Amino acid sequence: MSYAFGVEIDLPFDAALERVMSALASEHLGIVSDVNVAAILKAKLNEDIGGYRILGACAPGLAKRVIDGEPSAGALLPCNVVVRHVSPSRTAVDFMDPVTVLGLAHNEAADQVGAEARRILERVVNTLKG
Repeated sequence: MSYAFGVEIDLPFDAALERVMSALASEHLGIVSDVNVAAILKAKLNEDIGGYRILGACAPGLAKRVIDGEPSAGALLPCNVVVRHVSPSRTAVDFMDPVTVLGLAHNEAADQVGAEARRILERVVNTLKG
């Protein structure tokens, strides 16, 4: 079983990042963290890897169900979404597979949330493809 799934889209990095954030918001997923990996690597290692951001996407109701079912499973949240530069006109978007990750909790509530979150993220992928 894979830990991630995704799509490549024909947009430059900044435009793709905006489109991803919009698609997540349309599915009622908030961004609770935004790690600019490219900026960190440039500042700390003087390496330029092109655009690379890790967005922490969260639906509070789903997160609460996971935590209610297994408080320690909060360590598996939020769902990470990687937006990364492929070429000047192409960007990849990789989604953490919540079924795989939340399956680590070995808890029925987490499994149910993982399946529901996967369906939501698949809709985001379809929006990005369209």
